[in-house]
Amino acid sequence: MSLKLSENAIKVLERRYLKKDEKGNIIESPDGLFRRVADAIASADKLYGKNEEEIKKTSDEFCRMMSGLEFMPNSPTLMNAGKALSQLSACFVLPIEDSMDSIFDSIKATALIHKSGGGTGFSFSRLRAKASPVRTTGGIASGPVSFMKVFDAATQAVKQGGTRRGANMGILRIDHPDILEFISCKESDKEINNFNISVAITDDFMDKLQRQEDYDLIDPRTKKVINRLNTKNVFDLIVKSAHKNGEPGIIFIDRINRDNPTPKLGDIESTNPCGEQPLLPYESCNLGSINIYKLIRKDNDKLDIDWKRFGEVVRSSVHFLDNVIDVNKFPLAEIEKNTKLTRKIGLGIMGWASALARMEIAYNSPRAIELADQTMSFILEEARKASVNLAQERGPFPAYKDSIFSGKDSQQRNATLTTIAPTGTISIIAGPTTSGIEPIFAICYYRNVMDNDKLVEVDPVFEEVAKERGFYSRQLMEKIADKGSIQGIDEIPEDIKKVFITAHEITPEWHIRMQAAFQKYTDNAVSKTVNFSNKAAEEDVSKVYMMAYDLGCKGVTIYRDGSREEQVLNIIHKDKETQSKIDINIGKISPRPRPEVIMGTTTKVATGCGNLYVTINTDEDGKPFELFTQMGKAGGCAGSQLEAIGRLVSLAFRSGIDVKSIIEQLRSIRCPSPSWGDGVRIFSCADAIARAIEKRLSSEQKVDELKNKTVVMSQVSKNEENAEGQTAVARPKSGRNIIGVCPDCGGALRHEEGCTKCHACGFSRC
Repeated sequence: MSLKLSENAIKVLERRYLKKDEKGNIIESPDGLFRRVADAIASADKLYGKNEEEIKKTSDEFCRMMSGLEFMPNSPTLMNAGKALSQLSACFVLPIEDSMDSIFDSIKATALIHKSGGGTGFSFSRLRAKASPVRTTGGIASGPVSFMKVFDAATQAVKQGGTRRGANMGILRIDHPDILEFISCKESDKEINNFNISVAITDDFMDKLQRQEDYDLIDPRTKKVINRLNTKNVFDLIVKSAHKNGEPGIIFIDRINRDNPTPKLGDIESTNPCGEQPLLPYESCNLGSINIYKLIRKDNDKLDIDWKRFGEVVRSSVHFLDNVIDVNKFPLAEIEKNTKLTRKIGLGIMGWASALARMEIAYNSPRAIELADQTMSFILEEARKASVNLAQERGPFPAYKDSIFSGKDSQQRNATLTTIAPTGTISIIAGPTTSGIEPIFAICYYRNVMDNDKLVEVDPVFEEVAKERGFYSRQLMEKIADKGSIQGIDEIPEDIKKVFITAHEITPEWHIRMQAAFQKYTDNAVSKTVNFSNKAAEEDVSKVYMMAYDLGCKGVTIYRDGSREEQVLNIIHKDKETQSKIDINIGKISPRPRPEVIMGTTTKVATGCGNLYVTINTDEDGKPFELFTQMGKAGGCAGSQLEAIGRLVSLAFRSGIDVKSIIEQLRSIRCPSPSWGDGVRIFSCADAIARAIEKRLSSEQKVDELKNKTVVMSQVSKNEENAEGQTAVARPKSGRNIIGVCPDCGGALRHEEGCTKCHACGFSRC
């Protein structure tokens, strides 16, 4: 089988997955990667008496699935299988008990997990409330939110093997005394940025909410009632905060525990970073996704799922994921012990929206919901058959006798089998195809390339259908990219308009219906973002939360388009009247004209995104006059923003603005990829420019007050900085949900499945 990968898939593999030598040179092909992973995972069969010929056959089938882009395991498995590190799991949950020893043991374990490529989930519900007495010291407790900040700082300091950044889930029960502080802890977006947060909502709370009654707050240490709050007031605060910036999410913790396969081992208190994998303390789970789009076949002139091949892929995927547990090198002995006790796996799908569109089924239609039901029930049924067969060969999971399956006629090898996980990066490798069960994000959009040329990117399924139906043209694709939608375009047939509907054109109710259809046959949970338009009201969010509970979902994550930029814009609007008065009273400043010839020097600064070259030219009096920047081959948003910073700094120089003020505005602005240069922490390209200006002026003009200035690492510009690690950008018509710039390639970052993702290069941060 010849391997057919998209241009983006090759870029992602080269950047993050293929083997490199000590100098960073790629020494592995994509074919080699899939063979490496297949051989490593198939080798587990040796533990169960298989001979070399049988193992080779298994490896060939594993390789066929991956090379055919029918199945992809989670990223740590693709990255690390067959290598020395060999940490293959994506999801971990760590316990946090109410003691300093437990808290800092978990911080240490978190650092080890993040370094190896995994993400971590925590429940902070066992920590005593803020201002509670601490008997051993005579002091008072600082509360769960303060310790979340400690975990957040530790995560910021650790990069996951240079390929993935740390991600956390922080959960607090609705009945914890500090619940109000927790709900609002990410309101400013300036702290706890390495966490997704979710409120664990109980059935008792939901029952009382129907009647708008008060409910009890429980001291986690004494288990006594210490206060009461009104359910509606607390629920409204959750809705208001989520409406504002997407945080917190909610999980229905009692529903999750009703599906806990091993209740005798303990209650489930937390999930992984994106919420789809509930786990016991010190458990891990390895995930994988079937690309349903690749399983579409034509049968009697009608496109349908190839159910025979689908069943084969499901069974082989269960075999693959069970083997991962045996070849995995776990970061902690306790995690290995608990993971092997239950042998949980999470098999799901990706490419769902692409498959629906190819079969000409609208995402927001009863037929799509019906097919979702049929598809996921098929996966669960075939996965159970495969797990039963493995149990007959290898034995059931060790905790089987204490599980909900005990006493049944047939034993299972794995305590859980199915999960719908985010597939941001692996869906790029396997496609391009849509992520998880999310709708199509955009039909056509522009990508900026060198010299400000615009390249139209077209959804591959739409392009294929448009050519088949005879309405494809470059001009039409540009028209769609300009408009951001195919709705209302006369050249496109009406039946196509109904099928190719994007995430923001689908009402939130249909998002929830699709999530609920998949949840019905998912052992664990479903990662899905419910998209809202920017104009959506808080009441719309409230309605979706109630609908999710009523339809059996285990949790909900929502995102209102543009909500994460809105806070910065609101600050501007607040001061609009004051600003207009200032403009009237202050005379206009005209920048000095540019001489024909001007001299300057260029400074090289190493940043987390590459080498940045900063050129500062001075006028005949030696005063700074203009600034230019260049970063390697940077294009797109990254290049345009560097140019914008250079133009604005130049304008400030030529207008006589105090250089010290310019430096102070740029210093310590942070991005997701800080670096060290000459023993100094470089937080971002803006910070690097500030340091280049300071260095140049210190050497030539001896600006002593700048030369000896101490910079506190946590200090940020109070007047000009946006939410830490983000840059506010104009949202193009065709690019909804854009929340910043990719630190790797300069592409647009989008909020999807609870994560920040770049569809151009595969960068993700949850």
